[in-house]
Parts: sequence; structure tokens; C-alpha cells
Amino acid sequence: MFSTKQVFKGWAAALALFGAFTAAQAAPEVIRIGVATAGGGDPVTWGGSPGGVARNQQWLEEELKGSGTKIEWLFFKGAGPAVNEALSNKQIDFAYQGDLPSLVGRANGLDTKLLLASGTRNNLYVVVPPQSDIQSIKDLKDRKVSIFRGTNGHLVAINVLAANGLSERDIKGVNLDTGSAQAALVSSGVDAAFGGSEWFKVRDQGLARIVYSTQGQDPAFTRQAALLVHGAFEKAHPAEVQRVVDVFVRAAKWASDEKNRTELFATWAKSGTPAASYQAEFENQSLAERNTPLLDAFLRARYKAVVDDALKLKLIRRSVTVDDWFEPKYLQAALKKQGLENHWTAYDAKGKPIAGSASVAAR
Repeated sequence: MFSTKQVFKGWAAALALFGAFTAAQAAPEVIRIGVATAGGGDPVTWGGSPGGVARNQQWLEEELKGSGTKIEWLFFKGAGPAVNEALSNKQIDFAYQGDLPSLVGRANGLDTKLLLASGTRNNLYVVVPPQSDIQSIKDLKDRKVSIFRGTNGHLVAINVLAANGLSERDIKGVNLDTGSAQAALVSSGVDAAFGGSEWFKVRDQGLARIVYSTQGQDPAFTRQAALLVHGAFEKAHPAEVQRVVDVFVRAAKWASDEKNRTELFATWAKSGTPAASYQAEFENQSLAERNTPLLDAFLRARYKAVVDDALKLKLIRRSVTVDDWFEPKYLQAALKKQGLENHWTAYDAKGKPIAGSASVAAR
């Protein structure tokens, strides 16, 4: 026979478990998605990623209509490092950010899971004022050069310098965000700047000249971006994580269709970056290759390489693992649900296409 006290304790434990289960299953009041860019437009959005399509088309809001859950998009001028701070303070539930800052966050103990790729093989450029005598990377020695430190472009810039016999110490690096770098270059505050497709607009205005591009070169010189989820949110709301991933995969499919190329660039242009800039960024490149959501061997290899490089350069203090950080189950479920298991080509560690289906590559 159990005593009254024992029975009471048993019921209390059962109620506590039920309460924990209910809390885990209850839909959240809001899902907060942090984006590692200041963005632009009204409402604020961004381009160059399938996530920007989901934002523009309000597909997440449509998916969660009637559930009582609201979607909140937060844009960070401070890019990846600012997103990490927001994750640390539990101010966001999902994060769209580049490879280096997300790994810095992991090395610093942030509890996240990487869910899917969302904008791979992003190019890097070096721009100079139109009348500059700089013609190549090697000419950057002893020059004042803008680099947005802590972002996914930072590490690629270091590797590009190294491939041309220079180190970051050989230039006079200036840490500037995207908008500040543009203002500095136009006003001759810096001699050159590393950056992305945002510089095409400045070039087309006759205010800058591109002297280096990673287009068509070794894909190891490109930048990767992904969607991550905070570990606490993933544990509490797996159903909502799945719904978010479902929408991002839907957006990736639409953004990978060559029939949508013109409309895609027009959609991204709502961020304030002209469609012509995206045309230049994606010139002679497949949309499916750039907008694939797959967690394939190429993506894993790039993140592992970023860990190694960041350690060497003391951008992180300890090594972190990648394979157990990637969480493919939501992507696998989304691909199966939408009949996309063989839709995208998987790539090997060198960035070459390999035989196999999306379901294999997502593992």
C-alpha cells in the first residue's frame, strides 16, 4: 500500500511531466528570425538567398496562419556577430547567417543546430575607386582596405590575400560594415574594399571598379550561408521547426527554377539592391547550384575548412565539430513531403557534382 504522501508525490511528478510535455507541444506566440544583414526596402527584406523569397512572399506567415503564432523578422546591421549576440541573449529563435560567424558562435558555446543551406557559393569581390592605380590583389600591399571582420567574407578575404602572397598584416585593414565601406570608398577614405554583390550598384553608378572576383574560380574561395535554430527552441517546438524548414525548402525550389530567374532577381531587388546586381552576381551560374538547401559533402567540407582556418588565425579559441552540429532530419522530411528527394544535385568536398539524390546528400 502507498501512503497518502507517496500518492501525492506521484501525482505531482505526473503533473510536472504533463506540464513539460504540454509546454513542448504548445505553439509559440511568436517565431523570431534573425537575418545577418541590415536589409532594405519596406517591409525590410534581403536578397541573394531563398530565405529572401520566403520573406517577400510571406510564405511563413501563410504557413502559420490560424495557428496563433506570429512571424517576426529581425535584421542586423552588425551582420553575423550581431546575430550571435541576439542568439546568446535568446532574442531570436532562428538565424540566417554566414559560415564564419555561425562557427564563432558555436565555438563560444552557442546552442544551435544547422538546418539547411540557404545561399551557397556566394562570390567575393575587391573594388577600388575608378581612377585607382590598383589592378590586382597584390597591389593591395600597404594600402588601406575595408574588410567587414567577423563575417563570412572576412575569412575568404584572408584566403584570397594568402593565395596572392599577402597576409592581413600586409594591408592596412579597416573594419567597416557594408554601408560604411561604400561611403568610405566613394569619399576616398579607403583605397579598396572587399565585399559582395552590393558593390555592383556602386560600380554601375561609375563610383567603383572591380579588380578581383571569385566568380569561376575555386569554390573554396566562396562564402556559404545557412539557416540555424536555437537549441532550446528546437527542443521545445520541433513541429514549428519543421514548418519553417518546409517553407525554406519551398522557397529554395522556386529560387532554383531557371524559369523564375528574372522574377527572382526582381523579388530580391525589393531589398534596395538592383536586379542588375544579382544578374551580375549570378552570371553564368546555375540557380540550383547556388540556391540548393542540401547539407551535402561540399557544404560540410567548407564549414570544416572554416573551422581549421579560423583556428589558425585565432578567430576562434577552440576547435568545434561540424557533423553533429548539422541536423538533417527536418530537411529530409521536407524533401520527402514535397517530392524533392532527387531535385538538387549533390556536390563532393571539392564542389564537383556527384551521383546520388537529395535524400542521400541530406544525411
